[in-house]
Amino acid sequence: MLVRNVVCFLLVALAVGSATPNIFSLVKEVNDLADFESRVSNNIDEDADLDVPELITKYKYPLEIHEVTTEDGYILQLHRIPHGRDRHTAPRPDRPLALVVHGLTLSSSVFIDTGPGNGLGYILAESGFDVWLANTRGNMYSRRHRRLNPDSLLSNDYWDFSWEEVGTFDLPATIDYILKNTKRSRLHYIGYSQGTTAFFVMGAMKPEYNDKIISSHHLAPTVIMEHTDNLLLKALAPLTGSVSTITSLLGIGEFIPNTEILRMAGQAACNDDAFTQPLCSNIFFLIGGWNSDQLNTTTLPIIVSHTPAGASVKQVLHYGQEIGKPNFRRYDHGIIKNLLKYGSRIPPNYDLRKVTSRVYLYYGANDPLVSVTDVFALNDQLPNVGGMFRVPMDEFTHIDFAFGINAPTLVYEPMISRILKEDAV
Repeated sequence: MLVRNVVCFLLVALAVGSATPNIFSLVKEVNDLADFESRVSNNIDEDADLDVPELITKYKYPLEIHEVTTEDGYILQLHRIPHGRDRHTAPRPDRPLALVVHGLTLSSSVFIDTGPGNGLGYILAESGFDVWLANTRGNMYSRRHRRLNPDSLLSNDYWDFSWEEVGTFDLPATIDYILKNTKRSRLHYIGYSQGTTAFFVMGAMKPEYNDKIISSHHLAPTVIMEHTDNLLLKALAPLTGSVSTITSLLGIGEFIPNTEILRMAGQAACNDDAFTQPLCSNIFFLIGGWNSDQLNTTTLPIIVSHTPAGASVKQVLHYGQEIGKPNFRRYDHGIIKNLLKYGSRIPPNYDLRKVTSRVYLYYGANDPLVSVTDVFALNDQLPNVGGMFRVPMDEFTHIDFAFGINAPTLVYEPMISRILKEDAV
């Protein structure tokens, strides 16, 4: 157990989400309502004990739970908010579709944890969107398979996937399901962190899906990671081969599952009355960048009760292989398996020239995982970039795209305006 915990700790360090309305005015209108308390978390302890469907229902938003089965048998749960609660509440079949995909070790909760008026999922719904919040394989809402058991002590076959499988199986199955369910032909895509990685895998390896995307919007695009600036990650990246061998020998396939004990410990250690709360903040900052002014620490018990949400060791290792490399490459299995799988000693690159759908890139200058240089390098390899947008705050970090206090006005507002303009074309 000690070895397992040490391995998991090392992996944590490697881990990295007609007229255009004025979203700032929308958020202000909502926050000015007399019943403001129902617009944000009005009971931190209660919300920390609720799952995503319970949270959405508590705040009186419409909710649908859907299940999607991938071609390779993984059963994924989708959380749909079909319309707003306060605005755009009338049924409308031509409502813009938005598929929103979380990052590594996260779930759909990342888009609602900060509450109505702040969470991207709620803001999209109030802006007139039909919102579909994805949960990729292996997280707490998508931990099922037609025949494989994620909890098996005899085999870790369930966990034999990276974010390549998320891009080649999960996203295509999810997109096809949404389009069939809504009788539409295209949708808008919003990805955060690993949600961006998987999109570019899909666009490169299944280029026919580019025709199903009106526009895609990438928050902290974790794709090319040559200049990742986190010293801890850079130091540990060369150890990925050793970690892969150790975890394989120990039969460890899952990366820090979401457990009741972990949730209780996180809630107790991270609440406003706990002297350990600064430690909770520092763990976030250690990986995602330091910007204490943008993290509402009062919401930490809610965030840590949903995070980590589960992932595979292989997903984390794939990111470790990317750090310090100038290319966006497939998983490195080692020379022998690479020869068998790819026909070459080293993994081939994903061909980003095949990502022909309209792409928008959003980055922060203080993001230790996604350097400005690497975003520009990504931009140069894509054939149809609508724009690259630096968040207008020098201190803005990786985690601020998800939990930043000013994310609604600095990121979500301009992004939604661009989406609606694309939708009107």
